[in-house]
Amino acid sequence: MTAAPIALTIGEPAGIGPELAAAAWQRLRGEVPFFLIGDPTHLPDGTDWVEIAAPDEVRPDGTALPILPHPFESPRIPGKARPAHAKDVIAVIERAVALAASGKAGGVCTLPIHKQALQDGAGFGFPGHTEFLAHLCDTRDVVMMLASPALRVVPVTIHIPLSEVKLALTAQLLETRIRITHTALRDQFGIAEPRLAVAGLNPHAGEGGKMGTEEQTLIAPIVETLRNEGFHIEGPMSADTMFHAAARETYDAAICMYHDQALIPIKTLDFDRGVNVTLGLPIVRTSPDHGTAFDIAGTGQANPSSTIEALRMAWQLASGSA
Repeated sequence: MTAAPIALTIGEPAGIGPELAAAAWQRLRGEVPFFLIGDPTHLPDGTDWVEIAAPDEVRPDGTALPILPHPFESPRIPGKARPAHAKDVIAVIERAVALAASGKAGGVCTLPIHKQALQDGAGFGFPGHTEFLAHLCDTRDVVMMLASPALRVVPVTIHIPLSEVKLALTAQLLETRIRITHTALRDQFGIAEPRLAVAGLNPHAGEGGKMGTEEQTLIAPIVETLRNEGFHIEGPMSADTMFHAAARETYDAAICMYHDQALIPIKTLDFDRGVNVTLGLPIVRTSPDHGTAFDIAGTGQANPSSTIEALRMAWQLASGSA
């Protein structure tokens, strides 16, 4: 299967996005066809780039970073969040999604945004990239997966205080997250019979009700229902025994109940290569698993490993080779 090139969005240009784009191109040219949507004046000095008018102008043997230009209204000041960038950051994402939805781009890889700057500069009304992409794609239920060569994890609840997890964790939410994950592993990642491990909410998975009953009243019934449908699924499991090497060999993705339960193990195991993949969208979307890193923007210290892996994964998913 031959896919169209991947659209890479510039994100907040005052962060490390422009440096990551240039570094990823140096590493991936000839391997992953992609193009950047953004303002070429924001790229590091000396970056070789070429303007394109459409994604089909991307050449596998090109010697310069292909850019679909999107002029920003204000210059880049590395390390300084710019609300004046907000409207253009949003417009770049919208352009990328439209290209992917039309098939002109094989998928979208998004460089980090700064939500406060978007809110201050454009009244951005979404918690983050994922929710905005779901809105643009008119999709109700999406799932955030963090993936690396060592581990795939899905947090059922995401960016909410720990004190609110118990209220947010409903049977419907849990079942929906599991079903979307299962479908994506089968249809996008090419795993014919996905194996899922479901964590408990409480220490020791509740220890028979002594440390909480959510495992018995909420999680176990969902697991049993799905197992009866033919899912290869285990749980609820004690989260403190799920992530050592031997345990990871027994499943293709871990379903976790809250943000840190999922992200601490993957960032500990493979901090630089973790990729954020949005499941449930009608398009491919990946992103590096880190933020704008204003503290090192413009210094040349940004590590492009996660962006490189995100572009690779987007291409693999788009071309059916994941």
